[in-house]
Amino acid sequence: MKIGIAGCGGIGSNVACHLVRTGIDYLKFGDFDKIEESNLNRQFFFKNQVGLYKSETLAKNLKAINPDGIFDFEIIKFNRNNIKDFFSDCDIVVEAFDKKEFKAMLIEELLPMGKIIVSASGIGHWDTENIRTKEIGKNLIIAGDFEKDTDDYKTYSHKVGIVAAIMAGKVLEKGGYL
Repeated sequence: MKIGIAGCGGIGSNVACHLVRTGIDYLKFGDFDKIEESNLNRQFFFKNQVGLYKSETLAKNLKAINPDGIFDFEIIKFNRNNIKDFFSDCDIVVEAFDKKEFKAMLIEELLPMGKIIVSASGIGHWDTENIRTKEIGKNLIIAGDFEKDTDDYKTYSHKVGIVAAIMAGKVLEKGGYL
């Protein structure tokens, strides 16, 4: 099974880190953003990496965990015209976008292709009490509290980390790695 990650911010970078730490040695991911100092409170990046591209830097950080791993990345802004091609060879795709319209676009484009999608909803705020997962059909799994959106609440490392760890677990489970 090949695993793709759409977005390399808080969810994407942390899911990638968890997967590599559990032995996954191939990932494919993309993002167009650069690391900002405000990202350091929840993303798998460091102060000396501010200003660098997230996808390229994530590959380097993952190589520090597993030097033999293969981490295909692209500096890319996903849209309806390129997302299918980018993830065409992936069986499982982690949706790690901030914006609702990109989340919807990924699901609308990739779910009909039979991709297993692991997504997040409700990672804002510090409260972790109501984090859970929902499976919609056999190929869509969503983790989060389903209420506290990042548009309305600050994000905190511990909550992003918990949701990312749950998502990584679902990827491992659905991919038959467990």
